[in-house]
Amino acid sequence: MKHFLANENEDTRSFSSSDFDERLFREYYSVPFRMGFEQGGSRAVMAAYNSWNGTPMLIHPVLKDVMIREWGNDGLICSDGGALGLLITAHKSFADKEHGSAAAVKAGVNNFLDTFKDDLAKALKDGLVTEAEMDAALHNELRVFLRLGEFDPPGVDPYASIGRGSDGELPPWERDSSKALVRLATDESIVLLKNEANTLPLNRAKLKSIAVIGPFADQVLLDWYSGTPPYAVSTLEGIRDGAGKGIKVLFNDGSDPAQAAALAAKADVALVVVGNHPECNAGWNVCPTPSNGKESVDRKTIVLEQEELVKKIFAANPRTIEVLRASFPYAIVWSQQNLPAIVHITHNSQEEGHGLADVLFGDYSPAGRLTQTWPTGDAQLLPILDYNLLHGRTYLYSKDKPLYAFGYGLSYTSFAYEALSLSAPTVAADGGIQVTVKVRNTGKRAGDEVVQLYVQHLGSAVVRPQLELKGFKRVRIGAGAEQEVKLELKPRDLAYWDAARHAWRVEKEQLRVLGGGSSDKLPMQAIVEVTTSQEFKP
Repeated sequence: MKHFLANENEDTRSFSSSDFDERLFREYYSVPFRMGFEQGGSRAVMAAYNSWNGTPMLIHPVLKDVMIREWGNDGLICSDGGALGLLITAHKSFADKEHGSAAAVKAGVNNFLDTFKDDLAKALKDGLVTEAEMDAALHNELRVFLRLGEFDPPGVDPYASIGRGSDGELPPWERDSSKALVRLATDESIVLLKNEANTLPLNRAKLKSIAVIGPFADQVLLDWYSGTPPYAVSTLEGIRDGAGKGIKVLFNDGSDPAQAAALAAKADVALVVVGNHPECNAGWNVCPTPSNGKESVDRKTIVLEQEELVKKIFAANPRTIEVLRASFPYAIVWSQQNLPAIVHITHNSQEEGHGLADVLFGDYSPAGRLTQTWPTGDAQLLPILDYNLLHGRTYLYSKDKPLYAFGYGLSYTSFAYEALSLSAPTVAADGGIQVTVKVRNTGKRAGDEVVQLYVQHLGSAVVRPQLELKGFKRVRIGAGAEQEVKLELKPRDLAYWDAARHAWRVEKEQLRVLGGGSSDKLPMQAIVEVTTSQEFKP
């Protein structure tokens, strides 16, 4: 897991400090890592380049004090590439790598993506680090190798046989079942952002031609951290396959907007594929397009430059559908106000084209949800190095009305929330209750709904989020059918971090429990009383 911790800015990350208090560390920034160790079984993490409150993460005491001792990481703690050198040149924490490597080992680091051997050997000789401290770090690294079968004799390692067998059996990644799984995962990830007047799904019987327009619409774009897929189906290929033989699919990369608009005018429907290039279509540390970003380069704006191309295509053909293929939120305000339909899809699926076609032609009803708040523009963004969420970051604390809310996503069918009930009106701090949400599919086709459970604290002694997701479940409901979705809620999961007591605290208080399909549409609610308070140590 990487990068630990709070590496949300790319520019200046080699020396910048992400500053926030211990409560935000416990309740927000460290949560995915803690869950990864405690619930997911992870035993490997990479320390970030940046500092937290002035101390570089590569030597931060939290690695041992929290990650190892509290969360149980008895595996790898790895430096990022060149991070040891940056302790000296960027952070200026030490005069040389001899002292830096010793401090990193003492902090729990046991794997360097850097030259270190001569420096650490000298540190050992000079007494800056002991052999016992090095052994303690190595024990954790070797434990991972042991679990992975690296020390097993030939024929015993269970991972050694993965691949093409001698009998000609296909490796797992080339099997039809794997391809179907990737396609389903792609289907499920797609988010329908707008669908005015049921523009989607497209009716094959009523179409003779489709124009696919946009840079890289004929490619599946991969990130430099992507695996290498055994095949890839581009947007253009997927649309051609999905449309069938009776529909002519035209293509233009959009480099000449006038030509692209002329092509769009000839088609029954125009699909404009826009968004970011995961590598900025440029070399390391280079990103010519301001709204693009990647490792080592922060975005300079969230306004989509390619909306200018979309405007020209829409002027030529009012049946223009935007396919936003993007790694992050965009402020596509004009598109939302003017286009009949918008679909969002992310990068890196080898079944990208087929998954998109499944949704566009109605072979799959979309149910994806946004995992971030999408602002209306740069004016809603705080300074990038302001890590204090309470200043108005994320759906938890922001007072701004966003373009798209956290958890937002549409469907080809409709759902009505009819009731929310609690298994009990009260609950003890160490107990739990069951929340039941009744949902009906009021449309004419089956579809998935993502039922979301939020809470509000009505009498907390400290500042709490205005809304907090505490559970969700994706369910498939047939046309006209009704389903009761059950979710668990435990007060222990609602505790706040009491820094003075160095403990989690569950308050005796009232909670409002809300249910719905998005953070901005929560029609069902109930009140539960937490009858006791509780303090527990991590």
